[in-house]
Amino acid sequence: MRELPTEVIFIGGRSGVGKSSVAAEASHLLARADIRHAVIEGDNLDQAYPQPWRDGIDLAGRNLAAIWRNYRSVGYSRLIFTNTVSVLEIATLTAALGEHVRSFGVLLTATDETTADRLAQREIGTALEEHIERSKLAAARLDASSTDYRATTDGRAITDIAAEVLDAAGWLRR
Repeated sequence: MRELPTEVIFIGGRSGVGKSSVAAEASHLLARADIRHAVIEGDNLDQAYPQPWRDGIDLAGRNLAAIWRNYRSVGYSRLIFTNTVSVLEIATLTAALGEHVRSFGVLLTATDETTADRLAQREIGTALEEHIERSKLAAARLDASSTDYRATTDGRAITDIAAEVLDAAGWLRR
């Protein structure tokens, strides 16, 4: 019997756009439908100092491969992966997941005002302005990318966005 292919939804977007919230709600919707899946927050895969990627070390890819291998070994074949630039790195991330991978890229978008408000609610300490500026720069870079699907998060319920993403990926039809 042939193993099921890996199916992955890559959720990308600037800081404050709602990637983690949408992934968590999508996970909840899939669980309610009894659909087996995993969620990996990509930001945690290489969070270290000094940053490994600055030295050309793809620690995120190596850690993703190791974690996904463990999920696959116990029967998972669907993954929701979040990371700011995941939609720019789909080829590299897909390669880390092994053979027979079907990927679907989702770029979440929001206005500067919306993301600044969201970041102000969650950021503590002295780096808020720096974080807002990095978010703006990332938005410009991400907006120029090609991706399978785009969804705006301004003024919308997380449940609606998550259902839309899952429907677009073909995982959960409304």
